Amino acid sequence: MTDSRQPDQRTTLSIRLSADGFSLATYRSHEGNGILSHTFHVNPQHSMAANVKEFLTQTEELKRPHEETNILIHTSRYTPVPFELYEDDQTEMLFYQNLPKQNNEVILCNILSKSNAVILFSIDKLTHQLLSDHFPKARFFASISPVIEYLTIRCRQRRNETKEMFSVFHPGSVDILAFAHQKLQLVNSFHASNMNDKNYYLLNAWKRLGMNQERDLLYLAGDTPQKEQTEFLEEFIPNTSVIGPRTEFGSIPASHIPDIPFDILSLILCE
Repeated sequence: MTDSRQPDQRTTLSIRLSADGFSLATYRSHEGNGILSHTFHVNPQHSMAANVKEFLTQTEELKRPHEETNILIHTSRYTPVPFELYEDDQTEMLFYQNLPKQNNEVILCNILSKSNAVILFSIDKLTHQLLSDHFPKARFFASISPVIEYLTIRCRQRRNETKEMFSVFHPGSVDILAFAHQKLQLVNSFHASNMNDKNYYLLNAWKRLGMNQERDLLYLAGDTPQKEQTEFLEEFIPNTSVIGPRTEFGSIPASHIPDIPFDILSLILCE
């Protein structure tokens, strides 16, 4: 049977899996036209695999055909490797040099062409098997990977001579990325459930990198803090700005969808 749809009607499905909940977005890959079907709440008493199995069974959108499927794993179990130092046969060795070994996990990699880096990340074997069986051609990403690629492109386009730090907030964690001379200098993620802890990690990274309070730039994204929390950071870093989906990604309709994750938007822009 031939597919009668026109090229601009080809759809891409992006699924984001996190301990905080699952999200999915469908969009026309040639237009960036998106509809977010949000959110599948997870049972924290169940394993990731058990929640994924229920998600696959109960979500009607996942039973429809899509030309492309992307699966983003929101995890802090990742490590960046410079592209020139990466060898396929050393994947596990490089991963476990930086992270403690766990049983029953699969180590995957994302090669980031814009950033000249490789992100190694893990997913438990049963979850990986369930998703691979359901979506045989799916591409797996650490959720930090498209964020790195998007922010690398952003920094290069703006050609700032100042250093830039980006803090992407999530309900139970924070991602911190720093760039100097349009090149990735730092990427790390921290578990933190309250804003005081997130601010601590952010300000500590700023200090350790020797960033300049008066000259360098800080951007806040994701589940951005309330006004009083932003004002707290501005006491230490005057050049603090919030990146909102509509102001940052206004060229694509998906940016107008409430609560769409920053990493899904980054993936759409980097496609």
